[in-house]
Amino acid sequence: MKLNRFKPFWIVLLAAVTVMTAAGCSGPDKDQPVAKENPESPPVLSQLSYWVQMVSQVSATMKSYNDIEAYKELEKVTGVKVDFQHPPQGQQATEQFNLMMTSDKLPDVIEYSWAGYPGGPEKAIKDGKIIKLNDLIDQYAPNFKKVLEDNPEWKKEIMTDDGSIYAFPFLRTDDRLKVFLGPTIRQDWLDKLGLSMPTTIDEWYAVLKAFKEQDPNGNGEADEIPLYLAKGDVDTTTAFLGAWGINAGFYQEDGEVKYGPTDPRFKEFLMLMNQWYKEGLLDPDFATTDAKMLEAKITGGQIGSAILYTGSGIGKYGTLMKDKDPSFRLVAAPYPVMNKGDKQIWGYKDHAFTGVGAAITTSNKNPIETVKWLDYGYSEEGTLLFNFGKEGVSYTMEDGKPVFKPEVLNDKAGLPLIQSMSKHNRATFSGPFMLDIRFDEQYTTEPDQLESKIIWAEPTMEKKMPRTTPTQSESSRYASIMTDINTYKDEMYLKFVMGAEPLDQFDKYVKTIEGMGLKEALEIQQKALERYGQR
Repeated sequence: MKLNRFKPFWIVLLAAVTVMTAAGCSGPDKDQPVAKENPESPPVLSQLSYWVQMVSQVSATMKSYNDIEAYKELEKVTGVKVDFQHPPQGQQATEQFNLMMTSDKLPDVIEYSWAGYPGGPEKAIKDGKIIKLNDLIDQYAPNFKKVLEDNPEWKKEIMTDDGSIYAFPFLRTDDRLKVFLGPTIRQDWLDKLGLSMPTTIDEWYAVLKAFKEQDPNGNGEADEIPLYLAKGDVDTTTAFLGAWGINAGFYQEDGEVKYGPTDPRFKEFLMLMNQWYKEGLLDPDFATTDAKMLEAKITGGQIGSAILYTGSGIGKYGTLMKDKDPSFRLVAAPYPVMNKGDKQIWGYKDHAFTGVGAAITTSNKNPIETVKWLDYGYSEEGTLLFNFGKEGVSYTMEDGKPVFKPEVLNDKAGLPLIQSMSKHNRATFSGPFMLDIRFDEQYTTEPDQLESKIIWAEPTMEKKMPRTTPTQSESSRYASIMTDINTYKDEMYLKFVMGAEPLDQFDKYVKTIEGMGLKEALEIQQKALERYGQR
């Protein structure tokens, strides 16, 4: 995608920076966030306060995002010094965010998942905390404006039901960047037993039976665990449930919102899982197996298939087993369908917009210049900077493509790749820019990992709910209903699969969920879907 180049406004800005004090932010008052520039005496942005949670791959080697090479270069390009404010990680960040939003004096920019603001991002605008960006983007963000014009569905994702654009978003620009989790299987076990890659539910059953009965790990013991599915995990359940055309949550068909776990087809899925559990094809301890135990079972040569991540699954175990078992090969498997030739509908493909974005607060005295600064991240130069760092330092251009330097891919101090790259760019975590597939092709380097993204990107996801936004009143009521429903649903899922509850009680289970307020939850989702369609 060819984007507009960064505007020469920065040339004027750089010349004027020298007369500014270190904190010298001048411009309109906070109650006039969209004041027009005076062409004879343009406002100058020399310093910007920016609140954002620091990710672990950065904090492992640096004290601030200012230490990242991309931000050092951005300061040279724009003349803007950024005062990054990093809250503690985890729950404390949420607590600090909530406390901060009660203040009248906010940082200039806050990067956050704004669905977490009570009432959502539109409420944050109405509360006078952040500003609506539509007109500012239209006038002062040519790069980002073009991105939205070229990708109207992205524009729908990043705005509220009222049509407000409230933040500069993190966008994943390729389907392969939206997939990171899926079914994996021991290719070496398939090869040893002369089996083909399973694609249907029946083929999976045949393969799992062979794993159980034909000693593919070769130790003479019947200790193989054909399939591991995490307990009550919607994601891992969907991998096989999708063959029935439903998922383990809300979905939509022809504009109507439906709920998978009460559908009669969910009972058929539970019957199959119960059968596989009885026959020893599922991990008998799946309800109590944690991450550490799972790793021990995989590296111990017991598990034949599981739902795993690209990096921390296929990549991690391929590395751990390289010397221990050279024949070990864990690869991605297609999402199973019911009949040969059926299209794959369900997978773990996420939206282009993750929900994280950089919003400009009403305390910002230079909103126009801040918009221009943030817009740089969506230019051709900004895309390279945020994805690859500084040219000549962390990457070089070869045949028109950015290529990471060997010292970044193989850090001399032995840093993991994610930490080595994070010293230079932001592409290992979200931010106000567009993630480039050319970054991922070098970050995910092993052939089997690269192939997994292609295989797992196959599902159409045509029934997936878009990124809808409930109203403030809907949000609290919906959360109350679904907390109870999800707790009960997960509890009954385990009981049905393990046989503690007979499946002839499925209708009673459905009525119980309906009695918890499912109809109201469906109505809330339906209204949100209809509002989304009108954006």
